[in-house]
Amino acid sequence: MKKHVFIIGSRGLPAKYGGFETFVEELVKHQQNPNIQYHVACQSENSDLAGSDGHFDYLGADCFAINVPNIGAARVIAYDILAINASLKMVKEQQIEQPIFYILGNTIGGVIGRYARKIHKVGGQLFVNPDGLEWRRTKWAAPVRRYLKLAERKMVRYADLIISDNVGIKDYLTAEYGKISSKVIAYGTEQVISDLTNSPTLDKFAVKSDNYYLIVGRFVPENNYETLIRAFMMSESTRELVIVTNYEGNAFYDELREKTQFDKDNRVKFVGTVYDQNELRYIREHAFTYLHGHEVGGTNPGLLEAMWSTPVNLVLNVNFNQQTAADSVLYFDKENLTEQFTELENLTNDQRQNLHRKAQEMIKEKYTWQHICAQYEEIFCSSSQSVAGDDDGS
Repeated sequence: MKKHVFIIGSRGLPAKYGGFETFVEELVKHQQNPNIQYHVACQSENSDLAGSDGHFDYLGADCFAINVPNIGAARVIAYDILAINASLKMVKEQQIEQPIFYILGNTIGGVIGRYARKIHKVGGQLFVNPDGLEWRRTKWAAPVRRYLKLAERKMVRYADLIISDNVGIKDYLTAEYGKISSKVIAYGTEQVISDLTNSPTLDKFAVKSDNYYLIVGRFVPENNYETLIRAFMMSESTRELVIVTNYEGNAFYDELREKTQFDKDNRVKFVGTVYDQNELRYIREHAFTYLHGHEVGGTNPGLLEAMWSTPVNLVLNVNFNQQTAADSVLYFDKENLTEQFTELENLTNDQRQNLHRKAQEMIKEKYTWQHICAQYEEIFCSSSQSVAGDDDGS
């Protein structure tokens, strides 16, 4: 019997962003089991391939466009609701048996109860990927964070299966809500080497290859930019600090500059965003050390990319990062970060090569998209009885 999987919560295909969109594209790209039919909800503005019926084929997936009203912050909730209703309509019209509704993120959680009942009424199952601990992100105002915490609790309550991308997320949910039906399937990353001989971005800012520390990530406080910049400025390193992030027009940039006065240290260079993935790989490959200060989340795609591309990675010592990278990276605590810059400068070539070898071996073993997608296919094709168990997966 054909297994129909409705994927809801990403912006859609083809992937134009990161995160969930990349995951969905890799999932359909690496499909091996012909008995699975993916149906992917897409925001209408990102679905210029859609035909008159709102559907289009992408890598074998049935993609369907959702017209979402422009109603501000509630738009993301409306998108999920409309996508679920459209999926339910397809299930009934095509008489699909035992569909799986895989919802990415907890945004709709506040109203999920009624839709879970509708899914179960048609013989379907509700799978949820909670993403990171979104309610902990300081970028959200207090009322939004309270809603996101409520949404998380309700998603856990109504989901037939929680799929976490990190053991740390699963452990948190279990500690918070008791025993839950759960699986752990990590995020994946590509094992690709840049074919460039230089980086226009590094050239523009007169940064020498292999002679800079690197930060790449969203420009938000919980990624610990202040901690990383302060510690670097206090170090005696003669290398530069290259920061690839969306800082332009961000009030956090002005706040950070006032607090740290990084603009008076010519080693610190905010270079903006780099959208060309080939160039970004080159920048990662030629960094002396990648600095990862992400404090909230699960298996972070940026950390996986750095583990593959950058010889040495210095990573914030929190559970999520430990579960991802184990002993293939070096860890820092916020209190002793400045001293670790000196230790990094004193690493031998052999030590650096051993760390990189260990990180790349871990990527090949646990984080290839082929491995990740095979785990998903196994779950999607399982019976409801076998899915219900608890598993740490990897």
